[in-house]
Amino acid sequence: MSSVIYPKVALIGLGLIAGSMAHGMRRAGLAETISGYARSAETRAIAAEIGLVDEVCQSAAEACTDADLVVLAVPVGVMGKVAAEIAPALKPGAVVTDVGSVKQSVIADVAPHLPEGVHFIPGHPLAGTEHSGPRSGFAELFDNKWCILVAVEGSDQAEVEKLSRFWEALGSNVDVMDPAHHDLVLAVTSHAPHLIAYTMVGVADDLRRVTDSEVIKYSAAGFRDFTRIAASDPTMWRDVFLTNKAATLEILGRFTEELFALQRAIRTEDGEHLHDYFTRTRAIRRGIIDAGQDTDAPDFGRFKAKSDT
Repeated sequence: MSSVIYPKVALIGLGLIAGSMAHGMRRAGLAETISGYARSAETRAIAAEIGLVDEVCQSAAEACTDADLVVLAVPVGVMGKVAAEIAPALKPGAVVTDVGSVKQSVIADVAPHLPEGVHFIPGHPLAGTEHSGPRSGFAELFDNKWCILVAVEGSDQAEVEKLSRFWEALGSNVDVMDPAHHDLVLAVTSHAPHLIAYTMVGVADDLRRVTDSEVIKYSAAGFRDFTRIAASDPTMWRDVFLTNKAATLEILGRFTEELFALQRAIRTEDGEHLHDYFTRTRAIRRGIIDAGQDTDAPDFGRFKAKSDT
């Protein structure tokens, strides 16, 4: 029995997520043909050199011709522009999805450009590393991670279920969520933590009392993991914060309140408050491990991408 779900898949953008999808599709035999396009000529050349996809195209529209599934794996700030470019090439019945970590703005930017008869099912795989580029992908990236799909108004339920099967075959667990709720959840679990990580790394750079060599030498004390998060693609995260502004600001406001409370506890030597707070947060960490989303191994159980070796 054939495992093919979409005979032709077009990947627009050839970075970590799209590259991992290509490897994952080959692992599971989910497509007969994978086409791809990236704005950068250098990226296209590397993708062709390593055989990342079956066909590296010279335009997004060319890659989408006759595609059954089109994946927009570009920064959320340019998705509307890309959607307008590919719209004339989309065949009736094709499915267009994305991998952006913001959903309301993507829906507003992309949906108006898509022709009638094309199914738009926004998506967001909750997986990644700090690495980027066409060499960074690996098939195991999505294994036991979550992928959130967002059903827009008028979504064909059969197509949503089909795309769910596709992501499950890539190794993901799949959930369907309202776009506004998605953006709030991600502001808590991803967007605000990234902004805090960027800030902490920036603070260390500003504190001249700590030398550069000390920052590097003692980074295993906790700073290391801030730098891992803060090494993520700057263009992508700029667009994320600008397009999920309301939810991110709401969570940052709550974070500021919590931070002030902790400052007060330290100043007043309220050890009971600190102990209770740290006990609650430790339980959240244990919940993440119990859910299979990380391990308590010394290296945090993180799979080393090929570019790490």
